[in-house]
Amino acid sequence: MNHATPHPLAGQTVTITPAAALYSYQDTEPIEFRVEDWNDRTFGQSWMTYEGHPASLGYAMRSAVGGLPTDNEVVYGKCDRGLGHLVHVSEIQDGAA
Repeated sequence: MNHATPHPLAGQTVTITPAAALYSYQDTEPIEFRVEDWNDRTFGQSWMTYEGHPASLGYAMRSAVGGLPTDNEVVYGKCDRGLGHLVHVSEIQDGAA
């Protein structure tokens, strides 16, 4: 696990601008996102090694399409539909990375 302490925005709702759409029918307009915590703290491992996990697979595809970094500076959280997503800290508009 990379992160020993919670993300500074854990438990808060922030605005993100996705580098690539979170949903297949959604564009990359800003959206509200509730940060739960760093991905590795939430799931106990990197998104890069979490095989078969929907949010990890989704982030892998979004990172390829949107040119997002392939590092572990990724938080887990939820949008308006209650579905979990991984978001790179560079996609967070308002707050500490």
